[in-house]
Formats: sequence, C-alpha cells, structure tokens
Amino acid sequence: MLLSLAVTLAVSACQRESAPAAATATAPADAPAAREMTLDESKLPPFNQFQVEDLDTSKNACTDFAGYANAKFLAANPIPGDRTSWGAFEMLDERSTAVQQQLAEQAAADADATGVEKLVGDFWATGMDEAKINAQGIEPLRDELARIDALSDSAGIVAWLRETAAKGQGFLIGVGAMPDFKDSSINIAATGQGGLGLPDTPYYKDADKQDIRDAYVAHIAKVLELSGVPAAEAATQANDVLAFETRLAAASKSRAEFSRDVSLYYNPMPVADADKLTPNFSWTEFFEAQGVEQPGTFSVSVPDYFREVDAMLADVPVDQWKSYLRFHVVDGASPYLSDAFVQQHYDFHNRTLSGQKELEPRWKRVLGTIDGQVGEAMGQLYVKVAFPPESKAKMEALVANLGEALKARIQNLEWMSEETKAKALEKQAAFTTKIGYTDKWRDWNGLETGRESYLDNVLAAQEFNYRWQIGKIGEPVDKTEWAMPPQMVNAYYNPLQNEIVFPAAILQPPFFDPDATDEMNYGGIGAVIGHEMSHGYDDQGSRFGPTGKFENWWTEADAAAFKERTGKLVAQFDGYRTSDGRALNGTHTLGENIGDLGGLATAYDAMKKATAGTPDPMTDGLTRDQRFFLNWATVWRRNFTPEELSKRLVTDEHALAEFRAIGAPSNLPAFAAAFGCKPGDAMVRDGDRQVVIW
Repeated sequence: MLLSLAVTLAVSACQRESAPAAATATAPADAPAAREMTLDESKLPPFNQFQVEDLDTSKNACTDFAGYANAKFLAANPIPGDRTSWGAFEMLDERSTAVQQQLAEQAAADADATGVEKLVGDFWATGMDEAKINAQGIEPLRDELARIDALSDSAGIVAWLRETAAKGQGFLIGVGAMPDFKDSSINIAATGQGGLGLPDTPYYKDADKQDIRDAYVAHIAKVLELSGVPAAEAATQANDVLAFETRLAAASKSRAEFSRDVSLYYNPMPVADADKLTPNFSWTEFFEAQGVEQPGTFSVSVPDYFREVDAMLADVPVDQWKSYLRFHVVDGASPYLSDAFVQQHYDFHNRTLSGQKELEPRWKRVLGTIDGQVGEAMGQLYVKVAFPPESKAKMEALVANLGEALKARIQNLEWMSEETKAKALEKQAAFTTKIGYTDKWRDWNGLETGRESYLDNVLAAQEFNYRWQIGKIGEPVDKTEWAMPPQMVNAYYNPLQNEIVFPAAILQPPFFDPDATDEMNYGGIGAVIGHEMSHGYDDQGSRFGPTGKFENWWTEADAAAFKERTGKLVAQFDGYRTSDGRALNGTHTLGENIGDLGGLATAYDAMKKATAGTPDPMTDGLTRDQRFFLNWATVWRRNFTPEELSKRLVTDEHALAEFRAIGAPSNLPAFAAAFGCKPGDAMVRDGDRQVVIW
C-alpha cells in the first residue's frame, strides 16, 4: 500500500524482513493457545553491551569520542554477509529474530493450532516449503498477469487500479485512514504519492545515480523476462518503465522534503474536489469499489502527483502502462515466489542498492514476512516468553523520572516566554506512554490462512490488513493501537496522539537492563525515552499541541528564537564529513538531531537526580558520568556497507550513527567535565557554537 500515513507520522524512531496440507480456518484472536510456548535461551545470540575492554585508549575521548568508544568493537565485528549494517540495533534484532524462529517452529508443528498460533504456523510452514514454492514458479501470478495483458484502454487501467487497491495492493493509487490533523480523535480518509521502484526521487535525476538507474533497467528487464516476456521485448519495456517512473518522480516530493514539512501530509478536500483534480480517475467510484462510504473529509497529499497520474492516464500508451503494471506486480511478489525471482529481487534491491553480500537464509526472510503481515500475532507469542514483567515496572519509573527532568528543563529555559512555556508544559503533562506491548491485542477474525500456498497467505493478509485500515475511516481513533509490534527493536513518538512508545524488544541491553546500574540505563534507554519525548518539541512535532491537533502554540518571538537555535544544529551537522569527504544533510536530519540533543540532556539530568547522594561506584576505573556517555556511544556503534551508507545519506532522516554518538554530547558541558576536555577540543562546542534547545 502506498500510504501508511499514521505510521509515517508516528514513527519518529530511534532506528530496522514441506508441511502437510491443512484446511483453512479463521483465526480468532481470543482462541486458546494449543500449547504453552517455550524458549531455549541458550540458542540466542549475545547482547551487545558496553565493556571496558572495548575502549581504544590510543584515541582521545575529547577529540575522537566515537573512535575511543567504538573503533575496537567495529573493527572486530564486521558486517555479516546477510546484513547491510551491523551494530547494537542489528545485534538485538538478531536476538529477537532467533526468539521468533523458535516460536514459529513450535506454532507450525501443531497441526491443531488455532488463533495467532495458527496464523504464525501457516505462514512459517508455507514459507519454509521451498520445494513447493519452486515447483509453482510464476503460476501463482498467471491469472493476474493475464488480466494486465488484456487491458486495452485507459478505462480498463483505471478499473484495474480500483480492483487491485481493494485487495490491498494499491501501489500507484490507494487510500488509508489517518487522524485528522485538526481533530486527531477522528480518522479521515487519506492518500499520498507512491508508484516508484527506486528509494527516493533523487535517484531518478542525480548524475551520481546513473549507475543505479542502469542497474534498475537491467533488473526490470530480467523480472519481465522471468515473467514470460521475450528478452528483446523485455529490454524495451524496461526503458519504458523507467521513463514512466521518472515522470512520476518529477511530480513527487522527496523524503527530505516530507521530513521537514509535516503539513505536506495534510491537504483535506471533499471527494468531489478530488474528482475535479483527476478527471480521468473518479475518486467517487474508487471509494465505491473499496466498499467504503464516501468520506466527508479526504486528505490528498501532494496534489501534483495525482495531476500527473491523471495526465498519464490520458497520454501514456496503454502498452507502456501494461509494462509498468506487470513489472511491479511481479517484483512485489518476487520474495514469495520461486528461487529465480527471489534471487533477482535480492540482486537489485539488496545487493545493488544496499551492498548486502549474501541473501538472507529463508527462515529469516519468512520471519520478515510474518512480521510484515501478521506482526502483532507473532508479538502476542513473543511477549509471553521474552518480556519479564519487572522490565515494564522499571521502565515506568524511568519514564516518570525523564518526564520530571524534561519538565524542569522547560521551566528553566531562558530563551522562551512564560506564555509558550505554559503550552510546552501542558504538552509534556499530556504525554501518553506505552511500554512493552499493547493492552488490547488485535482481532484477526476473518483472516483465513492455510498450508497450501505461501503467496496466497501473503495476499490474504494484505487484503485483510487493508480492510482493517480503511474500516477506520470516519471512526474514532483507537488510542490502544500500536504502530510497531512488540518484537521490533525500535521506539517512536506519535505527534497525532502525543504518545511515546517502547516495544518490548528494545528493552534489552545495551538500551535497558533491570539489573544494570543507573548510569547505564539512563545512558541507554533513558536517552531513548528523552529522545522520543523531545520529538514532541522538534521542528515538526512542535507544530502539534497536547491533544495531537495541528496548531501553532508559539509566540512569534519564541518561534524565531527556536528557529535560530535549530539553525545552529543544522550547521553543526552540515559540517560533519564521512571518511570519504561527503557531507551530512543537517536540514534533513534536523528532527532526529533535536531528539538526540534534548533526549541526552534530559536523561543526564534524570540520572543525576536518581543517583544524588550516592557515592560514585567508579566501575572499572570509570566514573558514573563517563559510563553514562559511553553507553550512549555504545548504542550508536554501527558499520555500514558503502552502498547502504550512500543510500542513507540521501534517504534517511537520521544522521549516520558515528555522528549521533558525538553530536549531542559535544554540546553538553557535562561531557567535557566527565572526560576533562578543554576548549578547542573537537568534543567541546562552547560559546556561539554550543547548541542549547530543550
């Protein structure tokens, strides 16, 4: 689906895809478990925790803090062949994946499983049946490709787009539900741009991306050839597909543009006005085809994109449309088809774009599919074996302490007026916190899966999830819902609900350990908590009020002062360079950098309050403050393949990890004091160079 706006906005993240036949059956969420799941922890990969032995004492913490803290570890831990980056997040993700493997195997072994166990077991059994998938080849797509081949005019293309969207396969045009920016308690219908096969709009025009465009054309041709198109014809069609997408890209916004102007997501209008915007594509008929009552409010993000699609319906030859549609149908299904399709998909999307040297083993790919299609079903099993209750209790205390520290920081701001402070404090007091997993598991009634076809299970879940999504249109927002499953190693802030969310899987070392000392937890998950809270006050989150309403609660003078301070943070990150001399984009990454700066400062204050009056334990010869900052750096130890690094410089709203390790601490006098740094050292930003926001 091209639109997942509620998630797009919500996820201001810290930082991560032969059984016997069985009759299909529905999977009620409240069905009893067939048997108790167990976990063999001896089979799980290790945590990535800070160790004093990791420190490279040949480096100076005041001039190369990232190297001092992480260089030895990174040199000793190269990127595994099936990964494109490697560090704290990835190692914890490996552990989560290993837990899920054990759960999926147990679920699949129970032929009488019901409920979420049946869903997980059916996906696992069919996904792991490599022989059956290979025997099927392209056959699972044969009927759909025949429908595309039969298209003869624009009206037929429009009908196809409507019908496939209704199955949850809206790649070029689709709709979803999102909270109304002006009343975030109600879901409205929304749509946005899509239709591109490359990671972002610059890939279609930048001179340094020509090699990737050439590789993309070769990939398109190969996919078309695998689907049955003769080689010579496939080569011609591949160029047509690139030309089609290049035209779409010219009318689309880049990820960088979206990241710095949240208002681009919100453009409400009546459906009748949307019909006028696209005279060749009736939204009235589209909603009828989806089985959705005509919405009173319909947000059409990036109208220029839809104007261009509408024009293309009139002036692009039908055969070019058919090439584009055929390619994306096959490419989208390739991970669930036979080995030739899987390999081709990997060769371009993983190896060429991201530098992944090896295809992930099938079991990991199947678990990625489970997480993508029925993630909360797996999460319901995960938390039973992998999330101790004491973790939630201690996290609640940490969140409360961070909240008080943030409140104090806001109260003591010198640059903000009392009027705006009052609004900021009101927002802080209204934060909702979700820890571990949802209090109300999703109902999977109506999703039918079985042991016959992997792709059929995927398609069934896509349609079910789409129906669930559009069923929210016009309904009150369910504030119990989560945008991430418990087994995901991540966290997020949702401005439309003013909530901070911490899935169970991130609540492990190096982020969190119930048995760890305060400075380690505050330097890890404490800074993450503070980071997510600070997203409520970054350059985009600060445009939403305490209830999630899109509103201006700033005085003009305070807004100007905020912009001046954030501009200094932009300049700081614009000044950083990769090892080969490429600049970071401080504007694109501004929101995350504000989150890091506010989060780390708030976590430090909370740690000092929590440990006040207690002696410094001087663990391994390191002070409490030093260990706080060193655990922060441990979180951001990360290697990237050259290709992945290049992609992230264009597409990622997060700065590269090594610069996150140093960016925020260099602005904190507490860091300089902890390591005895002097003015002029690289890790000391003082005077006009120091950035203080929240």
